[in-house]
Amino acid sequence: MILYNVTINIDQSVHDQWLHWMQSKHISDVLATGKFTSARMVKVLVEEESSTTYSIQYTAENKEKLESYYREDAPRLRQEGLSLFADKMLSFRTELLVISEHFPKSALQ
Repeated sequence: MILYNVTINIDQSVHDQWLHWMQSKHISDVLATGKFTSARMVKVLVEEESSTTYSIQYTAENKEKLESYYREDAPRLRQEGLSLFADKMLSFRTELLVISEHFPKSALQ
């Protein structure tokens, strides 16, 4: 499993508009490509004066699905964000390979 992590720092002047766009359109558009099985949006807990940082984590079954997203969908979807928010948004991307997942044992066992 691959996690495609997009970290975005968004200026306060467009924060509310950007957050609405992300939650109501962009994440859904990325998932609609069929390349990812889920997405999670989290806020980075760091104090910033004029901006806020978020991490959006998309789960892909394998590297091939992610590469297909890069070729077929990413340019168009990235351009929309740049057109709407231009220099008010700074982002970087990280690919993560899930090695294992661990959960606490159930109290019933």
